[in-house]
Amino acid sequence: MAKKKAQSTSKRAQSAESDDSRSSSGRNLVIVESPAKAKTINKYLGRDYVVRASRGHVRDLPQHQYGIDPGRNFEPQYEILPKNKKIVDELRKLSDAAETVYLATDMDREGEAIAWHLMMALELPEKKVRRVVFNEITKTAIKEAFEHPHDVNMAKVEAQQARRVLDRIVGYELSPLLWKKVAKGLSAGRVQSVAVRLIVEREREIRAFEPQEYWAVGGVFATDAKSASSHSTEWREFLATPGDKSDGPTQKDKFAWMADRKCFQSELSEVNGSSFKAEGKLAKDKSGKYQFESAVETVRELADSLGYKSDNTDEKEWQDYAHLGLRQIKLVGQIKPDQSPEFRIKSIDTKRTSSKTPTPFTTATLQQSAANQLHFAASRTMRIAQGLYEGVDIQTGEGNVGLITYMRTDSRNLSNDSIQAARGFIGEKYGDKYLPEKPNRYASSEKAQEAHEAIRPTEVTRTPDSLRGHLSPEQLKLYTLIWNRFVACQMTPAQWDATTVLVGAKVRQGEAVFKATGRILVFDGFYKVMGIPKSAEDQTLPSFTVGQQVYPVDIQPEQKFTSPSARFTEASLVKTMEAEGIGRPSTYAAIIQTIQDRGYVDQEDRKFSPTPRGEVVTDKLVAHFPKVMNVQFTSHVEGELDKIEESHVDWHHVLHEFYDPFKESLAKAHDEMEKVKAEPSEYVCELCGKPMVYRLGKNGRFLSCTGYPECTGTKNVDKAGKILETVKVDVPCELCGKEMLLRRSKRGPFLGCSGYPACNGTMPCSEAGEPLKKVSAESVAQPCPDCGSKMEVKFARGRSFLGCTNYPKCKATAIAGRRLCAKTKARGSGGAVRQVRAKCRHTQEPPRSFSELLGVSEVPQCHADGQAGSFEGARGRGQNSRRTG
Repeated sequence: MAKKKAQSTSKRAQSAESDDSRSSSGRNLVIVESPAKAKTINKYLGRDYVVRASRGHVRDLPQHQYGIDPGRNFEPQYEILPKNKKIVDELRKLSDAAETVYLATDMDREGEAIAWHLMMALELPEKKVRRVVFNEITKTAIKEAFEHPHDVNMAKVEAQQARRVLDRIVGYELSPLLWKKVAKGLSAGRVQSVAVRLIVEREREIRAFEPQEYWAVGGVFATDAKSASSHSTEWREFLATPGDKSDGPTQKDKFAWMADRKCFQSELSEVNGSSFKAEGKLAKDKSGKYQFESAVETVRELADSLGYKSDNTDEKEWQDYAHLGLRQIKLVGQIKPDQSPEFRIKSIDTKRTSSKTPTPFTTATLQQSAANQLHFAASRTMRIAQGLYEGVDIQTGEGNVGLITYMRTDSRNLSNDSIQAARGFIGEKYGDKYLPEKPNRYASSEKAQEAHEAIRPTEVTRTPDSLRGHLSPEQLKLYTLIWNRFVACQMTPAQWDATTVLVGAKVRQGEAVFKATGRILVFDGFYKVMGIPKSAEDQTLPSFTVGQQVYPVDIQPEQKFTSPSARFTEASLVKTMEAEGIGRPSTYAAIIQTIQDRGYVDQEDRKFSPTPRGEVVTDKLVAHFPKVMNVQFTSHVEGELDKIEESHVDWHHVLHEFYDPFKESLAKAHDEMEKVKAEPSEYVCELCGKPMVYRLGKNGRFLSCTGYPECTGTKNVDKAGKILETVKVDVPCELCGKEMLLRRSKRGPFLGCSGYPACNGTMPCSEAGEPLKKVSAESVAQPCPDCGSKMEVKFARGRSFLGCTNYPKCKATAIAGRRLCAKTKARGSGGAVRQVRAKCRHTQEPPRSFSELLGVSEVPQCHADGQAGSFEGARGRGQNSRRTG
């Protein structure tokens, strides 16, 4: 019976395919990259067009061969990708039957190259092919594009081809050198290696940094003499109150406390007519030893004259900089109002200031804002933006709708139609006072293509609120960011009254002047849409008059040190790459992902640091390939690729300019580059007693016995080179009953049987080695935050997530907590155990218990509401894969 049903289904499929081929005869074929894009534009074209997706590139250089012949002018050898052969066969049949083939791939270099490769793979005659591009997937844009088709832009194709060949040259010719001289399995990249160099050099700046001491003296004053004394006691009690992060009240909390009591905060800025400076000294003596001399006594004397009496000094060695002899010092005491000088208002200066409207988003600024505000990785931002561009079914009967314009752009240009639509919306929604007299225009960088547009919503009337419940949580967050930024860029600036108050007092050292600043929002302007920023510098000052006496609530002498440059975050790395001309907007996400995947950098607490492997490879490449690893040269190559696209330079010339000196350096490096030597360690081998040394392998740094190959003793180490001890866990193996050991893999910690390799029993666990609790999928169910229906565990591409049972009407999803091992019968699994790894979106920490799977609102340190998107998985694929069921 099943066999007959299968045959019947097969016949129906063949019949449908035959009908589709016959129906496409005489019709036009449109080829796009993705099925989502095909689905969106299909509804605008009518019955005369058949729309199909190529699913990205159909041809590329061979996967396991060089594929380039430098001796024949860098002639590339392309082949159809194995995974796309079936697609190519289908497209070839459809193109043979079609009158015209429209290549509607993306409008950047990569999209142009995909279009050209389709021409070659399908063997399409030029007269039959038309190229169409559009910045947004809307009815108007599609109609305009198909009314004005053109030829494939070969200059763009050659620019992309030159980039691809350059990257292949570096990858295929440098990687074997690294295998030979450093470790097996390593690889190098023309742009990625330069990005790693930025991170390595920043880390070394931080290590070499020598903090310099300086002191700040703050003052809190009250306008009422009678309450100043009681406020002083209350202030000390308030400062001792634990905050949200157990480190005391925030600056915002302090400003609120002071505003309620008509107090204000200031800082000592001037003493006896000169800027206040109290700086320590750090210097080397003749023997090369560091000597530190603090300015604490100078500050103590000044604080004493201001009425702050210090009982003692809390002093301790600064562990992070023990080699410099630095000490962390705190003056312990309190204000004595009866021993304080008389403080009076010296001057009040109020000025009207403006906050400029933000520029519309480019790819780089979108990635930076999404990283800072939403904590989205660059790759995640681009994946979500791609979906919003290609189209989302927003359940209005329209089918798939493209919600934003093309998201790979470095232009800040906006079309006249979009500007007029935004101005009309602003005037109607917020009033004429929020509309500037003339539209706001924004200049793009010199390299930007003005034919492109900035990233914006396709319809300004589709507000984020109107799409709530129709988009996944992450889609709604990113769309809201884009919509707000676009509308705000066409509004009026915000207006502030900024006030600076000087407070003077006569002391033994001369006149001491404290400076207090604050500002009040007079007109919100574009903040009406974007929200008023929360700044730790904006305090509300009470009313003053010049000459008015104010009364000290507290004087706060505080030791501070200069800080090194911060480690790169995704946002700051993208900003730096853009400023230095490293890569292009469309490549930033791939660069950042690649350097992590290759193990050259780690990301912890959203900050990048290089691994030992990354540092060693960078040093070797910089020493032997200074030109390739030079930031300016990398930027120059990007400029040359732009010139190829503009038809100003031949692509072969650019390749020769790069390859000829590179080939010489490569030959020299094979002879002169020294192999990475083993580093001595303090450890001895447990197996044979011989010394162990640090070596570098494809999985990173490790300890190896010097008796190799007779002795194969090895040990894993942490970043500091300390041995990761084997931790025995009091949990029996489910297969053989032996003890389990805490082990680590690329995916994180797990429990492995101590009887390995005879027994390969494993068990998911927490960082501390606690087995993850196994629960049934039914017990994980929860109400949908969007529609109230039941959410239950779903599986897609090997990952678990909570999905609304009201799908596709409701697409809400949530990612389960990390310390959970949900036991469920997945398709064909027979009750397999699947583990979900996730982090809280607020604290970036894994949930601490099963109860936190549903939400962490009961945890004092975090108030995530357990809605879809409350937990962020390593890749966050759940929302996309939800559509596939």
